[in-house]
Amino acid sequence: MFMTEHEFELPKGYVDNEGNLHRQGTMRLSTGADEILSMKDPRVQSLPAYLIIIVLSRVVIKLGTLQPINPAVIERLFSEDLAFLQQMYNRINALVVQKHSVLSPKCNTHFENEVPLLGGS
Repeated sequence: MFMTEHEFELPKGYVDNEGNLHRQGTMRLSTGADEILSMKDPRVQSLPAYLIIIVLSRVVIKLGTLQPINPAVIERLFSEDLAFLQQMYNRINALVVQKHSVLSPKCNTHFENEVPLLGGS
């Protein structure tokens, strides 16, 4: 079965305005529209690093009992949690590079070879 949604648990968790901690969530696979429409956002236009905030706010579909998940929620994540979600996004959308160890038959030496997965750059 092809999984389009992936559950996660944040390392630290999001603390809402009432002091409640939210750690469990769900992220869905991204679509082309998620990335293209996010790039059109005026905040991304003025600060390209903001792209991950907009994209994550589109693909994180559940975080504890919070509704809705919007850029303000993603902005308030602890840095460790933001990095965790960014790595997860790259992994589930096959945007990570796989490393393979290759043995050269000529000189009997191992080399690391990086191969982008489908959808990677």
